[in-house]
Amino acid sequence: MTVPGGRAATGDPGRLRASRVAQCRASLCWQGSFAHMTLHLDAPDLRTDPQARRATKDETVQVEFAASDGSLTSAVGPNHYRAGDALITGSTGDRWCVSRERFDAKYLPVLPGRPGANGPYRNRPAAVLAKQMHQAFSVAREAGGDVLHGVAGDWLVEYAPGDHGIVDRARFARVYRIEDAS
Repeated sequence: MTVPGGRAATGDPGRLRASRVAQCRASLCWQGSFAHMTLHLDAPDLRTDPQARRATKDETVQVEFAASDGSLTSAVGPNHYRAGDALITGSTGDRWCVSRERFDAKYLPVLPGRPGANGPYRNRPAAVLAKQMHQAFSVAREAGGDVLHGVAGDWLVEYAPGDHGIVDRARFARVYRIEDAS
């Protein structure tokens, strides 16, 4: 079998299950002995999706500002960052990065901390759009950006048009609150 990009799908399914990222990196996921294709979402717009829900995040995170360019591997894929960007460790131990410009608009230091200093920060309450996915999927964080990979049950989150993330089902339940539809 050939997957997108012309690569042959080979290997031990047990080895592919070793990490969430490896599960979907080649656009092929294994469940038992059956292979399932990953749904790639190309710039989804959750504003027009009737299954999308409004949700608000409530979390204090630990932040270190990057001294130089680099990358880290989050639970859902690679995150490239530039010097000055925020390297975040969430309350559930997940790690990701946020550009400095976006970070300053979305987070406040926990007192007695000061803006721009390493330490604890709290997100500013803001509604996002979220949709729980029922199959393996992938999405770019932004146009031309890092591609993230999720499994069935994870949530696709749209922070703003063209700005996406993937949140694990358990983490979503812990740090997000679904807003009432009424």
